[in-house]
Amino acid sequence: MLKVIFTVTFLMVYVLNTSGCSKTETTNSENQSKNLNSKKEISVNKNIHDISVVNMDGDTVSLSKYKGKVLLIVNVASKCGYTSQYEGLEAIYKKYNGQGFEILAFPCNDFGGQEPGSNEEIRTFCETKFNVTFPLFDKVQVLGDDKSPLYERLINNSEPEGDIDWNFEKFVISKDGDITARFKSKAKPESEEITGMIETELSK
Repeated sequence: MLKVIFTVTFLMVYVLNTSGCSKTETTNSENQSKNLNSKKEISVNKNIHDISVVNMDGDTVSLSKYKGKVLLIVNVASKCGYTSQYEGLEAIYKKYNGQGFEILAFPCNDFGGQEPGSNEEIRTFCETKFNVTFPLFDKVQVLGDDKSPLYERLINNSEPEGDIDWNFEKFVISKDGDITARFKSKAKPESEEITGMIETELSK
């Protein structure tokens, strides 16, 4: 009799423990699925018009002010092998600005310490060396945990996806604020691949 009671008790404990583990595993699996979906929903957002940035004068600028404009967003530096691209940037700015095109330049010191100056020093350099007339913004970080919200959005919602490789990477933004193209540093601003994309977006 004792043997029967012991056997029944053992089976009841086993069933209860097995059920409990199964329920826990299902709950954990469901939670992981929800978390993954949540992260995906947050990261998949190609529009930048809800983001605000700071200009060189310290004023907050909502990117929604550029609705209806085609943008080229560039991380720039004054002491880089690509710094001469300022000349090409100014050239296409003059060519397309009257058609609704803007260049937003964000100085960045993340690569080789190639933008160490203050905002005023950067602005003076750009204006005197390259006659830059397009908007320059406050220095930003494009790498690491402290990267700007704008660049967080840009690098996660463009092809090829991933971190900025160097200074003078370029992003084309549509009139509606969507990220439409990404070009690495070596692509010259006045190249057919970039100007072609700009003209395509301007025609929409």
